[in-house]
Formats: sequence, C-alpha cells, structure tokens
Amino acid sequence: MPLKKITRERLTHILGSVNVAGGLVLLAAMSREILGGNHARFSDLYLHVQLIVCSLFLADFVVRWMAAERRGRFFARHCLFLIISIPYLNLIEWSGIELPREAAMPIGLMPLVRLFLAFYIVIRWLAGDRVRKLLAAYVLTVALFTYLSALVFYDYEAGVNPRLHGFGDAVWWAWMNVTTVGAEIFPVTTVGKVFSVLLPSLGMLFFPIFTTYVLQEYAPRKKESDRQ
Repeated sequence: MPLKKITRERLTHILGSVNVAGGLVLLAAMSREILGGNHARFSDLYLHVQLIVCSLFLADFVVRWMAAERRGRFFARHCLFLIISIPYLNLIEWSGIELPREAAMPIGLMPLVRLFLAFYIVIRWLAGDRVRKLLAAYVLTVALFTYLSALVFYDYEAGVNPRLHGFGDAVWWAWMNVTTVGAEIFPVTTVGKVFSVLLPSLGMLFFPIFTTYVLQEYAPRKKESDRQ
C-alpha cells in the first residue's frame, strides 16, 4: 500500500540526507584516490567504498519506488537515479575486464552525479521560495562541479602538462575558468580541453540567475521603502 503523503515527505527528507552523506563519502574517496593514487588503476579501497555507497543509492531508489503512489510513473521519471547508482566499476572488475585509467575515470564519476541530485532534494526541503531554491542549487552545483573538474583535470593532466605543478594549480585553473577569466594553464589532454569549455559555460549561466535572485529579493523591498 502506498504511504501517506506526510510519511512520504519525511521519508524523502531522511533518505535525501543519507544520500548526501553517502555522496560526500564517495567524493572524499575519489579525492583521496586522485591525489594519493598511482593514476594507473583504482585501488581496492575506492572500489569497496563505491560499492557500499552505490548499494545505498540503489536501496534508496527501491524504497522511494515502493513508497510511490504511481510506481510506473515514478520509475519513468526517476530512472536516471537508477542508472547512475549502479556500481559499474565493480561490475567491470568482477567480469575480469581490464580498463585503462583514462577509460575507467568517467565511469567512476557517474555515481557522483547522484550527489548533485541528492543535494537538490535537500535544498528543495530547506529553501523557501522557488528563486532561493534555484540560487542555492546552482551555487552548490557550481562549487561541486568546479572542485570535481579540478580533480579530473589534475588526474588527466598531471605529469603531461608542464604548467601544472600540483593540485593547487588545478583548483586555480578550475575557478579561473568558471569565472570566465581564464588561467595561464592550458590543457593538453582531450578531457582537459572539454572541461575548459564546460566550466566557462557553467559560469556564464550563473550570473543571470544571481541577478534574477537579487532583483527578486531586493527590488520589492526598495519599492516598499520608497512608498513609505
């Protein structure tokens, strides 16, 4: 039997918080893997962490699905949650297939997309009006995506880019690109070049949303003040 609406809302809030925690653990494990790994293959520790966190994500999907009023509609609208929650790296390892690190990295990043979706669910719960929800979700997306881009850039460019001398340079490169200013570190790999396009595009999308928020938040107050 479908759960009552208030019970479903509480369940959504609880599961959203648990998913955020799991996603942050996965992000920390990925950071450790890139900054302290051998850049040749994923360690057994990271694979174990990904399996546990992805199992949590899959359990979350099943619980939400079973609690939904219209399960078919829920599955159709949230199938992306299911797709990105699958521990593909573990499945590849169990199958005995050997993938180079360059090919395995994008696959290993897929479950981290679940972190962005989990954050959005929590923001929808905590934020007030729609504009604040949009601003909070976008600021968080920019911050997380910029940090993740720095990690990926460092993983692919370290050792082959003569201008990259450490992770600090990668973070500097990412933030300068997302602000559309640009940095004097030019990518030499295909992945680095792709992120060099994605980051400024994300940054250019941020400023109109921020302007909309400012107008929505402060313009009515100014009009009320002028009337008084």
